[in-house]
Amino acid sequence: MTPLAALLLARGERVTGSDGPLYPPMSDRLAALGIGVLPGWAAENVGPDVTEVVAGNLARKDNPEILAALRRGLRVRSMPETLHDEILEGRHPVVVAGTHGKTTTTALLAWLLAAAGRDPGYLVGGEPANFPGPAALGGGAPFVVEGDEYSTSYADKGPKFLHYAPRTFVLTSVEFDHADLYPDLAAVKTAFRAGAALAPEDGTLVANADDPNVLDVIASARAHVLLYGVAPRPAGTPDVDLLATEIAEGAEGTRFTVHRSGKEPYSVLSPLAGRHNVSNVLAAFGAAIGFGLNPAQLTGGLASFRGVMRRLEVVGTEAGVTVVDDFAHHPTAVASTIAGAKRRFPGRRVWAAFEPRSMTAGRADFFEPYAAALAGADGVALAAPFHAARLAQPGGPGSLDAAALVARLRSSGLPALTAGNPEQLLAALVPELRAGDVVLAMSSGSFDGFPRKLLERLKAL
Repeated sequence: MTPLAALLLARGERVTGSDGPLYPPMSDRLAALGIGVLPGWAAENVGPDVTEVVAGNLARKDNPEILAALRRGLRVRSMPETLHDEILEGRHPVVVAGTHGKTTTTALLAWLLAAAGRDPGYLVGGEPANFPGPAALGGGAPFVVEGDEYSTSYADKGPKFLHYAPRTFVLTSVEFDHADLYPDLAAVKTAFRAGAALAPEDGTLVANADDPNVLDVIASARAHVLLYGVAPRPAGTPDVDLLATEIAEGAEGTRFTVHRSGKEPYSVLSPLAGRHNVSNVLAAFGAAIGFGLNPAQLTGGLASFRGVMRRLEVVGTEAGVTVVDDFAHHPTAVASTIAGAKRRFPGRRVWAAFEPRSMTAGRADFFEPYAAALAGADGVALAAPFHAARLAQPGGPGSLDAAALVARLRSSGLPALTAGNPEQLLAALVPELRAGDVVLAMSSGSFDGFPRKLLERLKAL
């Protein structure tokens, strides 16, 4: 919603809004844009000068502001509908979708195109460091948009990306997620299958051939398919058009060689850590090639990419302890983020401070996946699930038992602790830290400002 507001503002519209409690980075972005946000929800927030309303996907059909707009006969659209109608018409939409890696891949692709002079429009669901903000209109043909699979609005529970009319569709990964919306993996695959089918025959589908769920989803796609993969590759997977080999990770980044069918291989240095980010780089390269970028432009743009806030973002160092912030929340993302942090900070003890923030992350049936994911850290500080009370209601899926998970990790010899809220978790963690440690804070929400509060506590020691 914030990037869309920025786009509309850039086009000359006057934009206001309302919401519940906000947190960085989007609260800071709204303030920088000068967009006033009223406390939600009240009919009087839809003032007499409001002519159209954009409903976020968390606004329910009985939302007082939506009801007030409908009573006045105002046009009410979802964010994806508005983006399509007002911004994407006449452009080449490049939609980056997948369970993991969307934000990084979207930001990287937009930067590759911008650095090569293609002047793309873009909408990123985060704060890309190479740009002044998460969205821009651009003047060139491509418009790169992060394709979220979560629901569109109170009136449309289908994924947002179905509204973006992609000519290029990028699919990074497919796993079970958003359990409050999708009952199982089959339902998730159905949603992504519908998105892949939108790319026209003369369009392009860039897909991760290392993910068997992705291969299943794209099986009946109409568009030209460009497959990418990272060596060593799973047995039985098809040949790929882009292949990464000779991967070497270090403190300065990740070096690897890119092989493209029928072309000379070339070496790259990526500033991004982790094997998952090698895959994200290939996804962005695959889409950028469709706009004529050559290896020099690809490698040059990648070398100058500065990443996205809350993606292994180093917040600061105090008392010899480095604090890193990341958006990881799905077990697969948690595991790969921990692995990436350990390679980025070799020889240092990495503490994973994790908040199961979303309705999916806090579910009891994610116990074993999280036990496996968190076991890759050198120490674990686990917050109580944010939605524990809702998940534990009769008929619900049950809430993740943080105490039992910590006990499991301790039984394997891993230092682990838990607490009822982030403030208590801070108090429990600080005495365990020593100079040289890295604290990797992971949450899909604000985590109550945990990373910066931790730095303040450490500074006061």
